[in-house]
Amino acid sequence: MNLWFRLLHLLLCSFFRPRLKVPGDVSRLQFRVLPNDLDLNMHMTNGRYWTIFDLGRLDLILRTGLARVAMRNKWAPIAGAGTIQFRRELKPFQRFTLETRLIGWVGGRILMEQRVLVGPEQTTATRALLITGMYDRRKRRFLSGEQMLEAVGVSNAQSPRLGAAAQALLAADAALKIEDDAD
Repeated sequence: MNLWFRLLHLLLCSFFRPRLKVPGDVSRLQFRVLPNDLDLNMHMTNGRYWTIFDLGRLDLILRTGLARVAMRNKWAPIAGAGTIQFRRELKPFQRFTLETRLIGWVGGRILMEQRVLVGPEQTTATRALLITGMYDRRKRRFLSGEQMLEAVGVSNAQSPRLGAAAQALLAADAALKIEDDAD
């Protein structure tokens, strides 16, 4: 995490923002492309998206109450895999909105969608899907999606139906593990 001022701002503001419910609610954060976000093409560099996405996931964890439970239980949020599609570039000082939401889960694999929206129409400039999880350091295993949601007061939750892109990401992740195990 190398966005210290943005992180500090997020942490301070999280106390004053409304609580979010999962699954369903969406975290929305406003940003502006700063000079240190740029590459030689004078648009936001691809690596910066992943770092800013960390802030969106942190906001979701904080505002659902999961951060408090995770700290108490020594759980750690982990990003395991992701895919991203760039549709429009972000220019210097351009404003954008980052949306983060939980889209479903399979066992301990929690799927999240993050989108960068621009302009008055909030057009999608970038979309990413991530496989994340909540790792229990004491038990040395990942929590199931149901266990994670139960920890924030959501009982009997069932994963929403996963779309084709999310299923493809899960399949690609599984294929990479098989290939890695074969080496």
